[in-house]
Amino acid sequence: MGSGDSEASEQLLYWLREQHDQYGPKYACGVSQCGACTVLVDGAAVRSCTRQMHTVPEGAEVRTLDGLAGDRPHPLQRAVVSLQAGQCGFCLAGIVMGVLAWLEERIAAGDRKVPSDDEIKAFLSGTDGREGAENYICRCGAHQRIVAAIRDAAKEMVR
Repeated sequence: MGSGDSEASEQLLYWLREQHDQYGPKYACGVSQCGACTVLVDGAAVRSCTRQMHTVPEGAEVRTLDGLAGDRPHPLQRAVVSLQAGQCGFCLAGIVMGVLAWLEERIAAGDRKVPSDDEIKAFLSGTDGREGAENYICRCGAHQRIVAAIRDAAKEMVR
């Protein structure tokens, strides 16, 4: 997706919705605190509700949950559905995209082990020690099923 069709100060979230019919990322807090708006820009997780278009490099690859599946659902999507990981599902698009970036980064660094529940919880809470770590909030309290879904998807992704 090119950013040539945007206003420089427009938020990435609204550009995705209004210019590209991408409705996976959700507007929730509006201040980058909850993670519901998370998308990937060139593989890095970013909060699209506060990310202005002038900060997105021209020609950058922007991925949302809307385009994740391809011919068949991604392992994260399959695990979320099979474990009924979300109660209302509002947070899940952002969580899935953030987790995707995290797992792909681990795999690219040669870490092919399935993260433990504690590692997953630390990632979701933003306490895992990564630079710029951010938290993800599920107000329904479905974190146990979300953690299980992430673990199951990671098993498939690290093969």
